[in-house]
Amino acid sequence: MKKYVVLLILLACMYVYVHFSEDVEEVPAKPVLRVGVECDYVPNSWEEVKPSKSNVPISNQKGYYAEGYDIQIAKIVARELDMILEVRKIAWNDLLPSLNNGEIDAIFSSMLDTEERKKLASFSEPYEVKKAEYGIIVDSVSPYITAKSLKDFDGARIVGEKGTKLDEVIDQIPGVIHIKPTAKVQGMIDAVLRDEADGAVIDTDTGNYYELTNKNLTMIKFSENEGFELGFTGVCAGVRKDDTELLHKINIALEKISRSERQKIMDTATSRMMTNLQ
Repeated sequence: MKKYVVLLILLACMYVYVHFSEDVEEVPAKPVLRVGVECDYVPNSWEEVKPSKSNVPISNQKGYYAEGYDIQIAKIVARELDMILEVRKIAWNDLLPSLNNGEIDAIFSSMLDTEERKKLASFSEPYEVKKAEYGIIVDSVSPYITAKSLKDFDGARIVGEKGTKLDEVIDQIPGVIHIKPTAKVQGMIDAVLRDEADGAVIDTDTGNYYELTNKNLTMIKFSENEGFELGFTGVCAGVRKDDTELLHKINIALEKISRSERQKIMDTATSRMMTNLQ
């Protein structure tokens, strides 16, 4: 008798499950925004080994997390688009190929919208705090420490980062000795510190960071008409050229981030980076 009671209960449960589950509407999963980042350009992006409330797991590098200004901007954009942010660490020269082969949906890696890159991707409105500026970082006891213009670096050995505007603009310096570019920004800094280069071309925000964290380095900035001609709008997000809908949505999301909020994000990112070094 007990067996029959148990059987009836099981049948009743199956009936309830089948009929009621038909009425439950499945909630579709949020779409994923796959973002490519170099994770090697402080304070805009770097990697960490411990999770925090602000960093994001790097999906293709288990046990590492992405942090920095670019990451925080990407988080805001993903939230505005009601998408899940997925960060992939990709070497600088592989970012555009990875975008165009479908590995990622967008680039948030302090990429400048140069004319050459515009042939390969479409770019959002700039999302940096201020207009990008380039300077030259030198050793603090360098004979170039008093330089005021590019002309003052005549005969200097100057290094840039391979495949970037940092290397391309070096030839604007009269009489420059344009030495072999390094694979990463840190490589440029090391070249200066080892006296393998007299200076390294660098974005002033990043240069300020290195100056603050190393008393042996000094950032040389130039006044208007004395420095580099950059030939781009600024730091932008990149998408595939045919992905006009995503570009439109990203621009709408970026427009909602005020200049004061961007400055706060940058200040916080810089503070986190400094804390990590202590």
